Amino acid sequence: MYFIGVDLGTSACKLLLCDERGRVERVVSRGYEVEYPRPGWSQQDPADWWRAVRDGVRELVSGVDAARVAGIGCGGQMHGLVALDAADRVIRPAILWNDGRTAEQVRFLNEEVGTARLLELTGNIAYAGFTAPKLLWMRAEEPELFSRIAHVMLPKDYVTHLLTGRYVTDVSDASGTLLFDVAKRVWSPGMLELCGLVPGQLPEVHESYEPVGTLLPAVADELGLPRDVVVAAGAGDNAAAAVGTGAVGAGTMNISLGTSGTVFIPTASFAAGVGDRIHSFCHADGAWHLMGCILSAASCNAWWAGDVLGTDDLSAEQAGIDIGRAPRELPYFLPYLMGERTPHNDVDARGAFVGMSMSTTRSDMTRAVLEGVAFAVRDSVEIARSLGVDVASSTVCGGGARSAVWLQMLADVLGIELVLPATEQGPGLGGALLAAVASGAYGSVGACVAEAVGVRGRVTPDPDLAAAYDERYETWRGLYPALRPSFERMGA
Repeated sequence: MYFIGVDLGTSACKLLLCDERGRVERVVSRGYEVEYPRPGWSQQDPADWWRAVRDGVRELVSGVDAARVAGIGCGGQMHGLVALDAADRVIRPAILWNDGRTAEQVRFLNEEVGTARLLELTGNIAYAGFTAPKLLWMRAEEPELFSRIAHVMLPKDYVTHLLTGRYVTDVSDASGTLLFDVAKRVWSPGMLELCGLVPGQLPEVHESYEPVGTLLPAVADELGLPRDVVVAAGAGDNAAAAVGTGAVGAGTMNISLGTSGTVFIPTASFAAGVGDRIHSFCHADGAWHLMGCILSAASCNAWWAGDVLGTDDLSAEQAGIDIGRAPRELPYFLPYLMGERTPHNDVDARGAFVGMSMSTTRSDMTRAVLEGVAFAVRDSVEIARSLGVDVASSTVCGGGARSAVWLQMLADVLGIELVLPATEQGPGLGGALLAAVASGAYGSVGACVAEAVGVRGRVTPDPDLAAAYDERYETWRGLYPALRPSFERMGA
């Protein structure tokens, strides 16, 4: 049997075809644009996602026996607001996860509703990227459009809707809306009332590995697939990546270095009372997880190389970095190009280079960018450690994981071993494996991962460099508090 995994990312949709043993047969990618209509705003046309999926699937199965495709599962960018009217028309461009327009709504939720009440209702506090603040913004700023909302959907669920005709989501993606009671795995009536919604406007919630339907006949024919292909509920991109890298069950962890960066730590039970420091969400395996998120990770590297240096040869820029040293005189970089989520929850935070001198080189600046992202990842790891979580090793995925320099630096900064999965397509493989479970090829996500996720390498930290990075990290973590008043003035 074959299974298709859809990784609906921010800048591109990647699709893969694999068999039930997780062997990847083919990968295709389709890019699309992000709109930035105002500073700090980020939105996208959902029609672009569907075109990417439709064209990508047809290319994916071209030349193979499409009759062997048994299931499809989507992993996708979280938190985005897709609003549909009663005729299933998209009302406005989708407001994305890294959009910062909701500062006032976040302040209202955290200060006037109160973080204690939000933790009671959902298990988490409000962040600018979450879906509930976006709905409050739309109600305040676009009331006519808000009044037309018949269905509130998340990005990957909009694709699932076009595949099946169903209005569904999964528990991992629903967790990031701030409309969901994570502990009980149901929509929160209190949050729906607060946001001016009724239950019928929200999709049915399923476990990520559950089947939610089969392909609509016309869609199956258009894609060149059998009509009985099972569609899984799928998962948010980070939960899907965790499945695709084997981060299932307590004692595992996954770090994603994509456009954003995440630290994903599965837990056997819901972690109550920590959602004001780190996200506490449902996992795709039926359990829960802790997650830290930095809004700019590999995107910092792309910005520095492409927009500032004017090159797309990232390897050449990193070639001059001496990974075997971490001296004090190197500059520091704050990677907050789009604001920051954990641990600062600050839409006004911005990127900054600090500590440059006349001896600072282009290579030093490149290194500072990589190191700054690694330090931001460590912020979330340190929160998990403060909660008593034993962080001994982690899988790692995402575009940034292709850089050997960055991986070694990350291992040294965190002081842990990094494990490289057999395929770097974490979210796509995770979606495909969830489809395998939904189709009955496996009895559980755990059993599927044990059979279908392999390892291609490991990166071990250098103890001496880890100690040097401890010292640099302590200096780095003092920079944001010092600059925060300036960020606030600039934001105002």
